[in-house]
Amino acid sequence: MISNLSRAVRRAYRRTVDLSHPARSPLGSAVVNCVVYREGGRQPGDWAPDEAIRRARKGRGGFVWIGLHEPTNEEFAGLAKLFGLHPLAVEDAVHAHQRPKVERYDDTLFAVFKTVRYVEHERLTATSEVVDTGELMVFIGRDFVITIRHGSHGSLGPLREALESLPDQLAKGPSAVLHAIADHVVDDYLEVTDAVQNDIEAVETAVFAEHTARGDAGQIYQLKRELLELKRAVVPLARPLQILAHEPPAALSPDIQPYFRDVADHLARATEQINAFDGLLDSILQAHLAQVTVAQNEDMRKITAWAAIVAVPTMICGLYGMNFDHMPELRWTYGYPLVLGVIATLCFVIHRGFRRNGWL
Repeated sequence: MISNLSRAVRRAYRRTVDLSHPARSPLGSAVVNCVVYREGGRQPGDWAPDEAIRRARKGRGGFVWIGLHEPTNEEFAGLAKLFGLHPLAVEDAVHAHQRPKVERYDDTLFAVFKTVRYVEHERLTATSEVVDTGELMVFIGRDFVITIRHGSHGSLGPLREALESLPDQLAKGPSAVLHAIADHVVDDYLEVTDAVQNDIEAVETAVFAEHTARGDAGQIYQLKRELLELKRAVVPLARPLQILAHEPPAALSPDIQPYFRDVADHLARATEQINAFDGLLDSILQAHLAQVTVAQNEDMRKITAWAAIVAVPTMICGLYGMNFDHMPELRWTYGYPLVLGVIATLCFVIHRGFRRNGWL
């Protein structure tokens, strides 16, 4: 049942258009959206954060969801004071560059996710950017959700629309929003790993192709670097999801806890794929280097074989160039063509022997 609901949520917000309208507040232009929800429904109107939280706390089942994009210290200071956010968490949220984690500060839960995006390219080169990463920070409390996005991708507009179309799920409060965000982020991991797999298959085909140029080691190294960036975003999230699934803090609703187990399973699949890709790229790189070594050995054998063939006329011509008076067949009319015939015969025999042994 949990898996079916998660798939329904993903189908709902995948490939949708972001129709959210920016709501600018007096706190600064970093505030993208400020919406009040009650019992799973969106309350009409545009609200400043202080007005929104007052309205959400009137009655039961209400909470406010505030979305920001790369706020400055000054822009976020008002929100931090309004919701009583811990200074350490506020510093992490503003300055970014954090590892995925989950931390509890009194009644507030602070979560950090790494967002990823696959960068489309016509062909992989030694300088191609394959994976673009960003960060998404989430504060959740009893009656509020604050999301801070860093980077040019990872918009939560489609996700917000999907949740609004599932009022029963949204009625579970801020914990449901946190689950939806985690599920959204992990699904992006799976999409990116599937796209990276196509690049790896293209590199593998180039390395083992028989009638084309061998693969470029620079492409393989670049793909490994981009895969490492993806790995740094995905792998550290395992522990935070385990905490949410099996050791939930008090700020997390017990009704949402089982849903995080499903997200953790998807993350495990993405992690396994990335580890497998890393091992496969190592094998491809070793195969490429082995092919280069074999090709160099083949070239050296050919050079050696031709040097051996050229050595025969060089030796004979060197002997006849010593200007002695008593040389074999020196004054014979047919001496010159005889020597040329001997040289040609010896060169032919040596060439045939090298061809038979695969050196030429």
